[in-house]
Amino acid sequence: MSSFSGDKNLKYTPSNCNTQPWDVHIVSGAKKEELSKALIYAFEKGQSSLDFTFDINDYFDRYAERQKEQGKTYYESLGIARGDQEGRQRVALRNFEFFNAPHAAFLFMPSFGDNVRVASDIGMYAQSFLLSLTSRGIGSIPQTRLGMFADTVRQVLGVSDDMKLLFGISFGYPDKEARANSFRMGRDPIESNVTFHD
Repeated sequence: MSSFSGDKNLKYTPSNCNTQPWDVHIVSGAKKEELSKALIYAFEKGQSSLDFTFDINDYFDRYAERQKEQGKTYYESLGIARGDQEGRQRVALRNFEFFNAPHAAFLFMPSFGDNVRVASDIGMYAQSFLLSLTSRGIGSIPQTRLGMFADTVRQVLGVSDDMKLLFGISFGYPDKEARANSFRMGRDPIESNVTFHD
């Protein structure tokens, strides 16, 4: 992964006041397997540890509609019925197996104020990272679920408690035959979320 060190997309990612608050940890090989086992254990024991709140029930109106559309499409692509709790549990576990990807990146950040500006900086960095991967033919999936076990990730990777985990990104060359890769979610038209003022 050292080839990313000279990537201009990453090097010149913007940030508020040029603070560059990202602290990225990439796991592969034996360390990835160690972390996977620790995450699965924490998940099965109900030992979640979020640095930032998240409740899927907070979505409303069109935001909630899009979230439900994505969930329905995803599970249908895998052939898992709405009431199949065992199947859904298996799917949830795949997050902690990094969807069989050979690498996973964890995006940590320091805490300043209400964290909103810092999180937006991490979002810009993540988008640069995703575009860099795509330009090399590498598939990726940002995973909020990985950020729900921050203590576990910090412990395995030896990350300081003052660095907060926002989310993770699993990445590798995509399996184009995989059922989960058989669909692409649509987007609302630009006119629905952009207003022009003359």
